[in-house]
Amino acid sequence: MSALAELGSLGKKSTAGREAGADRGKGAMKQRRPKDNKAAFIFLAPWMVGLVAITVGPMLMSLYLSFTDYNLIQDPNWIGVDNFTRMFGDERFWNSLGVTLTYVVVGVPLQLALALAVALALDKGLKGLAFYRSVFYLPSLLGSSVAVAILWKQMFGTSGLVNQILAFFGIHGPGWISDPSTALGSIILLHVWTFGSPMIIFLAGLRQIPSMYYEAAAVDGAGRATRFFKITLPLLSPIIFFNLVLQIIGAFQSFTQAFIVSGGSGGPSDSTMFFTLYLYQRGFGQFDMGYASAMAWVLVVIVGAFTAINFYASKFWVFYDD
Repeated sequence: MSALAELGSLGKKSTAGREAGADRGKGAMKQRRPKDNKAAFIFLAPWMVGLVAITVGPMLMSLYLSFTDYNLIQDPNWIGVDNFTRMFGDERFWNSLGVTLTYVVVGVPLQLALALAVALALDKGLKGLAFYRSVFYLPSLLGSSVAVAILWKQMFGTSGLVNQILAFFGIHGPGWISDPSTALGSIILLHVWTFGSPMIIFLAGLRQIPSMYYEAAAVDGAGRATRFFKITLPLLSPIIFFNLVLQIIGAFQSFTQAFIVSGGSGGPSDSTMFFTLYLYQRGFGQFDMGYASAMAWVLVVIVGAFTAINFYASKFWVFYDD
């Protein structure tokens, strides 16, 4: 009995020792843990101030104004959902939405296809790759600028460079900007021309595909088309998805090109009346800021819907390397 009692007392001491050691370990961790995060908050403060003052604050204010009648001079007058219901009968609203959707649906796939084609060509190990990469990326830096939009307007004018080249071959070109049937196409062409940014991302993705896949496919007798559709596209699908989402969001927000090329009027027969351009006209041209704010939130919903659809559809065609 004394032996059993002694073993029991030893077990209790051992348990008490482990608990004391655990308490000492917790105490040491508490001592090592910083007492406050003041330094982190100090460094984050400028970003937090910018987020609230420049992003969140104006967004909440525009949401409030979307339910008001506000002309930038008088105080906002609450009118509920009248601004949103007025959109259903606004023909220019629907026209601007249709023009923007055409611009996105046609321009984004063409831009990505051209960017991928150029990336595939540059991935062959050309001499002076850095130079070509910079040259092809340059339009993306300048494509949204006012200077390039003015240049594009001059090129596609009635007596612009494009028609001068066509006249050299005996072809009488139309006024690309002044013709309703070609005005939007000229702006889409400008968007496609700024393919440098997705091209650089595609090129980086192509460099990450292991060459052993292509070597194994070549040994099995697979041709270039088969290797492209069976190896390159599936392994590059996450990059394609990334570029697709970013370019769709950017295309919906396009404004400078349409404003400069059309002179701010929306082009002939409103053929280049982008959604953002019509929003600008209602807000700063007609001083109907309440209606413009409502249009801005409709655009947010549309962009969010397109993004959600892309994320849902991605599980059917985007393949990730597990």
